[in-house]
Amino acid sequence: MSTRDLTLKDFGSTVTGSGITVVDFWAGWCAPCIGFAPVFEAAAQRHPDIVFGKVDTEAEQQLAASARISSIPTLMVFRDGVLVFSQPGALRDPQLEQLIENARALDMDDVRRQIAEREASTLAG
Repeated sequence: MSTRDLTLKDFGSTVTGSGITVVDFWAGWCAPCIGFAPVFEAAAQRHPDIVFGKVDTEAEQQLAASARISSIPTLMVFRDGVLVFSQPGALRDPQLEQLIENARALDMDDVRRQIAEREASTLAG
């Protein structure tokens, strides 16, 4: 499967779905973004069961702002609608593969429990 462009219109519905979604926030003027693009595309080809989305931060400035993107490239990984990874910087192929395997291995019930506990402790104050 190849990568797909994400926009403000379809970003939310894409990342809240079941399974894994990997999103690359990039810009055409960004040399590290251009260098990372083939790595991202190759991973998309190797993992057809995962959605690989790209957000052009120049064309989608409102989306980039709402995602609090301050540095590009930024990579985000969602699993079953939960943001499980967000980090600026280009990854090499082995690093991206390890990130994907880590996302696959997550116990999402445990992740949701941890999120609920963190939110409860924040509210308790």
